[in-house]
Amino acid sequence: MDVNRARAIDESLTNLANKLTDLRNQRDEANLILWDRVKRVRAGFKAIFGDDSSQFEMVGGTRTSERKPRTRRISLPVQ
Repeated sequence: MDVNRARAIDESLTNLANKLTDLRNQRDEANLILWDRVKRVRAGFKAIFGDDSSQFEMVGGTRTSERKPRTRRISLPVQ
């Protein structure tokens, strides 16, 4: 009787783990679709208003004037 109870609990845990995995996969897919749409909206604002506009910043983009300038790496002489 105890063995059957333990098997039933184990089977229930397996079913719940499978459901959780399926829900995580659905969540990840929905997040990818949402992120793609966010990128498209930002690209649209960048195309219409420019990449240094306050509108582009309002939708989450980083303005060109606020980006750090690229630094040049100095190579060390080989000895």
